[in-house]
Formats: sequence, C-alpha cells, structure tokens
Amino acid sequence: MAHFARLGAGNIVVKVHVVSNDIATSEQAGIEFLQNLHKTKDIFKQTSYNTIGGVHILGGTPFRKNYAGIGFTYFEELNAFIPPKVYNSWTLNETTCLYNPPITYPDDDKKYTWNEILHQTDKSKGWEEI
Repeated sequence: MAHFARLGAGNIVVKVHVVSNDIATSEQAGIEFLQNLHKTKDIFKQTSYNTIGGVHILGGTPFRKNYAGIGFTYFEELNAFIPPKVYNSWTLNETTCLYNPPITYPDDDKKYTWNEILHQTDKSKGWEEI
C-alpha cells in the first residue's frame, strides 16, 4: 500500500490517505487518483510508512525523512516531513528532520520524560526519571 499526505495551508499535513499499489504505480499516479477521487487540486505528497529519522526501518530506501502524520509540515527545501515542535528548547536536526533535546537522553536503562520548565530554570537539567 502507498501512503499520501494531503497538505493544507502552510504545507501542514491534514490527512494521510492509503492507496493500493495497483493504482499508485508511481507517485504521480497516486496523486492524480486522489485528486480525481476527492475532486480537488489539493497537494498530495507520497510518504513512507517505514521511514523515521531518515532511516527505512525495514532496510529499504528512506523517503522524505519521516512518515507524515497529521500536523506534520512538509518542507520543500529539505524534501521532508517534520513533526510539530513540542518543546521550545529542542532544535531541528536537518539530517533526521526530527527535533533533538539540548541534553542527551540518559543512558542508564531507566525511563525519563522531558521537563521543559525544569530546563528553562536550569539549562543543565531537563530529563526527569519516571
């Protein structure tokens, strides 16, 4: 199955459609099918269900850096889907097109959650054990 992100204002993903590979024999064929089906000239971009951070999890060829989800933004200049930015202190990694925290996740087999308020009060902190 092929997946296509429907883009709205500001290239924000508003919906992801699934199209049979028999119909979506190419990206353009899938786009034309969806535009005809929905009687629209909206922009559709193919997305790969198995791609995250620029890596295809099944060993295939990664496609547009990340699988598009509702609320993601398509960046033409990076040819990538980028998730919404959740924390102000995190920065975009243009290689993976994911946001990275300012402090590396602890490597001690414990589980942590990010606390943005803690980080804003002390830039050396941010991860809190769950």
